[in-house]
Amino acid sequence: MNSYESIFSRLFSEYGPQSWWPADTAFEIMVGAILTQNTAWLNVERALANLKSAQLLCAEALLNTTAEELAPLLKPSGYFNVKAQRLLAFVEWYCAEGQYPTLKSIKTLELRKRLLSVKGVGPETADDILLYAFNRKVFVIDAYTRRIFSRLGHVEITTSYEVLRACFERHLAKQDVALFNEYHALIVKHGKDVCKTRPDCSCCCLDSCCPKQGVKEN
Repeated sequence: MNSYESIFSRLFSEYGPQSWWPADTAFEIMVGAILTQNTAWLNVERALANLKSAQLLCAEALLNTTAEELAPLLKPSGYFNVKAQRLLAFVEWYCAEGQYPTLKSIKTLELRKRLLSVKGVGPETADDILLYAFNRKVFVIDAYTRRIFSRLGHVEITTSYEVLRACFERHLAKQDVALFNEYHALIVKHGKDVCKTRPDCSCCCLDSCCPKQGVKEN
């Protein structure tokens, strides 16, 4: 078992299954992936609840909504004017591409390329959508991943997104998409609760394999 798999085992033993991504539909996952940029998930849940109440959590309804009408509903997620524009740009692209039935038949690399062509969709958002909405074997890199694995000595915190993603996918090549899903969720859980900016090493399940115990980030 390589070290990446061993770390997964420790995290899973500590926290158990996380049941990600919390959503009722694949489209809701995509919307959530856009809204979660630069904010906590609790804020995204509030914005999603607003969209549900307004009966706007479907592509067709959003396509007939203006940014001015949408922005107030997204206010809990922060940067709501920008996110309204990004969400509408995504929905316009999504509908033009034939929505989920058509997109799900596209191979992963090509689908990722198309997602990245949408204004406001960066690598992390695209990979969130690929992993959780389309069940594709891609590894999502976020700030928690960088923090935890740089402290463990496996990566440099300044390494580019694509290099880090390729590193994880190479080390976990024999694993399936379910593990990729669970691993990312567990990293977020650990990064939020234990391996924070000022880490709580006293209760860390990775303590024995971490050379940077208690080190605060610059």
